[in-house]
Amino acid sequence: MYYAGVDVGAITAKAAILDDSRFVASAVMAAGYNRAAAAEQVLAQALQQAGLERMAVARLVATGYGRVQVPQADRTVTEITCHGRGAHWLCPDVRTVIDIGGQDSKGIAVNAAGRVVDFVMNDKCAAGTGRFLEIMAHALEEDLERFGELALRAARRVAISSTCTVFAESEIVTHIAAGVPKPEIIAGIHEAIAARIASMVARLAVQDVVMLTGGVARNVGLARMLEEKLGHTIVVLPEAQITGAIGAALFAREG
Repeated sequence: MYYAGVDVGAITAKAAILDDSRFVASAVMAAGYNRAAAAEQVLAQALQQAGLERMAVARLVATGYGRVQVPQADRTVTEITCHGRGAHWLCPDVRTVIDIGGQDSKGIAVNAAGRVVDFVMNDKCAAGTGRFLEIMAHALEEDLERFGELALRAARRVAISSTCTVFAESEIVTHIAAGVPKPEIIAGIHEAIAARIASMVARLAVQDVVMLTGGVARNVGLARMLEEKLGHTIVVLPEAQITGAIGAALFAREG
């Protein structure tokens, strides 16, 4: 039998398919305005990759901000619970999960069974999220995909003191006008985000193994600077962006 999880977030929609024992397929796409359509499309893409028809899926669990808009979902589960469950399935030794999404960031403590025992969350401000990085990359006319790599090339990191996106962008304009090299500005942006997330996560009892999930996990610069701030090695797996969808699929498999 096959089981599916669909994670409809603020920016992207993700789908994961499992069978009774293993991971089968996944897909990621922009969520767009119509979350219900995105959920259907991303599931269709994952099914196509697996060579399956929709009727092959025994149960579907939805998660993420748009979970209530997922058509034909048998159940909805919060993204915090799904990220914790998915991270534990991918790495049973994980005890702390840091999920950086498009519009929020979360710190999640899980136990040896993969159950969430505590969490902290920033959903009031764009700073410390994927959206903040996107805005900063646009301001500096750089490709978001290589933003983290550029941060690691800098000889130093300029201070970005504002935690507000609007004021931080103004600071960046000031640094550009002063002739500060672009990599140094980018490094400062990443350090500011890492400091903000580390401060939030520190409200948990951070324990190894620490895993970074969400689309922002692909940013190597942020992962490195988070390690510095937290004093813990951070695990980033290829499945980081679809961890929530995998967690949802696991709940579907468990019934």
